[in-house]
Amino acid sequence: MDLSKFDPNTSGNPNYNIFGLPFTEEEARLVILPVPWEVTVSYLAGTARAPERILKASLHVDIFDVDIYDGWKQGFFLREPDKKILLKSDYLRKESELYINYISHGEKLDDNRFMCKTLREVNEGCEFLNGWVYEQAKALLNKGKLVGILGGDHSVPLGFYKAIAEKYGEFGILQVDAHCDLRKAYMGLKYSHASIMHNALAEVPGIVKLVQIGVRDFCESEWEYIQQSNNRVVTYFDKKIKELQYEGHNWNVITQQIIDNLPPKVFISFDIDGLNRTLCPHTGMPVPGGFEAEQMFFLFKKILDSGRKIIGFDLCETGVSSNEWDENVGARVLFKLCNLTVASN
Repeated sequence: MDLSKFDPNTSGNPNYNIFGLPFTEEEARLVILPVPWEVTVSYLAGTARAPERILKASLHVDIFDVDIYDGWKQGFFLREPDKKILLKSDYLRKESELYINYISHGEKLDDNRFMCKTLREVNEGCEFLNGWVYEQAKALLNKGKLVGILGGDHSVPLGFYKAIAEKYGEFGILQVDAHCDLRKAYMGLKYSHASIMHNALAEVPGIVKLVQIGVRDFCESEWEYIQQSNNRVVTYFDKKIKELQYEGHNWNVITQQIIDNLPPKVFISFDIDGLNRTLCPHTGMPVPGGFEAEQMFFLFKKILDSGRKIIGFDLCETGVSSNEWDENVGARVLFKLCNLTVASN
């Protein structure tokens, strides 16, 4: 499109789209699919409203990136969140809260028909969401678009993984996260946010490698899953990374070790709670520790330099706050992911 009258040095125009960019969906090379869904969140809610709040915050992001010069000129576009999906999420979220509260008190599910019905409705709703995401993502990929997912909780990208596997064949996931998300049907919720990677590895054989970084909150069954994965899952626990740094290893060396485990095609799954909690205080499940944003940007740049292809991304679990701090951090992470993806293709 003609950008001769667009000034990239001024403040973002709210009449335009994400980051104040003047692209339509048809003109944009990369389309961001918002998924306003947080049905299975087991602690803090709010992430379903993140896409609209990140859109607002994105108008204050400077679009000049010295690492990926003029990447934005290829066009980024954020779709409007689907109100029907949001309403369905709000309804099922209330149902899920009742169920989670019941189970958390040690009550037996079989003793309560209402809770059995509630669990079935929530699981069916999540299965519907997976299908919806798959169809939306597949249609965009078939149009030749690069695609990113903006959550919502971390359960939302499963359908996208299936669509991307059909498009690109075998690939690996780099998961930035405070949690492993390898629990099977957490609390009986088959498509829980705490089960996304378990479900992805079970349902998407095209995922040949899962490399997790920053994990610092996990259970025994997840530890055992990793140990028994035959190296399909490689986890760089936050504790181990910190210990290596304390012993004198620099981040560049650790970064290279991480990248060496990745196949030629890489999908970045970014749960924002992988960052230091000071950067995401209102995320769904905050945990002490984590990365600085610049550490991740350095890692992503090195992935690009290695010649690997970034085929897509999801950004999930951004909280909403009264001072919009979480949303501002989320917007900047989103911009970097968009730039990296277009530069890699």
